[in-house]
Amino acid sequence: MRVLLLGGGGREHALALGLVGDPAVEVLFAAPGNPGIAGVAELRQVDPADPAAVAALAVEVGADLVVIGPEAPLVAGVADAVRAKGVPVFGPSAEAARLEGSKTFAKEVMTAAGVPTARAYTCTDAQSVGRALDEFGTPYVVKNDGLAAGKGVVVTDDRDVALRHAQECGRVVIEEYLSGPEVSLFVVTDGEAALPLLPAQDFKRVGDGDTGPNTGGMGAYAPLPWAPPGLVDEVLADVVHPTLAEMRRRGTPFAGLLYVGLALTAAGPRVIEFNARFGDPETQVVLALLETPLGGLLHAAATGTLAAHPPLRWRDGAAVTVVVAAEGYPATPRTGDVITGADHPGVIHAGTARRAADGALLSAGGRVLCGTATGPDLTAARDAAYALVRGIELAGSHHRTDIAATAIDGRITVPD
Repeated sequence: MRVLLLGGGGREHALALGLVGDPAVEVLFAAPGNPGIAGVAELRQVDPADPAAVAALAVEVGADLVVIGPEAPLVAGVADAVRAKGVPVFGPSAEAARLEGSKTFAKEVMTAAGVPTARAYTCTDAQSVGRALDEFGTPYVVKNDGLAAGKGVVVTDDRDVALRHAQECGRVVIEEYLSGPEVSLFVVTDGEAALPLLPAQDFKRVGDGDTGPNTGGMGAYAPLPWAPPGLVDEVLADVVHPTLAEMRRRGTPFAGLLYVGLALTAAGPRVIEFNARFGDPETQVVLALLETPLGGLLHAAATGTLAAHPPLRWRDGAAVTVVVAAEGYPATPRTGDVITGADHPGVIHAGTARRAADGALLSAGGRVLCGTATGPDLTAARDAAYALVRGIELAGSHHRTDIAATAIDGRITVPD
């Protein structure tokens, strides 16, 4: 099987490693890729959000499967253009990707499907924003209605901060705050059948103890030793299958990766958000534990044969990933700094580039690298991940020091 992978971040590096580990994958192409992906794939230059260009590249390389990593190409209709060429693609249509592209649309689908989620209002002016903030109270939850690279959500007790974010975004969804530990659940689907992956937890805030502004994610771990038994089955029954049925009813079936962001509240699991692709950095830990060949799984979803796919197999133990971020992230990250110590197994490239003059590895984004490791338990995996991070040298970089700590210490409780 010849596979074309779109994207160039940490999620795509993790996907690339998973794909090349599948014996059925004969050759992997990546566009545009990154220096880490270049070690396992043949890189091609293309704008991932250009539907016609990606479709042409898929035909040129003779792809048997196209895997779309980021959200922007999905919302732009890249999957539609590739499918129109007769090439199987893992990723939803532009219409179905609106589950991520518009939080208002996602709320409409959840309401129609009876999915448990927070009450919310879509607001476009200061008056409606003020009324919504008054109704829900603190903490205020204000979400950019469109794509924002994981940084469009503000959760704050400061009304001025909430109002300013709403004004900057223009169109926002304001919703009630959901109290309880958060869970990320990835579900591979062909539109009807659905196979859940291991639940994971990521860390959105930039600082230890969940302090500071939201980011695209500063680390993650899996599995979740504190998750209630039956959680995944409950979410499949109450969230995933009703949502897939509603998307089919609308004539826009969702096929690809449905990311369900959950809060485990006292009233039960509630959906915080849907995404239309693998999450970053949760992908790094979930795929590190997946024993089932990844290429075959994604191909089954892309060709509508997921119901016949064997049950998923998982490695024993746990996985932890820790993000190394550039100075200034998440506001204005500094780029162009030399990186050393990144040439170790388990170091995932997220925002890196090669200097043309001498091939030196440089920072080229906010989240630059991830130290990802597995172990027989969370403690061992965490220790190994931080050992990788300590070996990386990047001027001004920062990382959280408490990834998975609360889970290891038994400090996470699910409300009754």
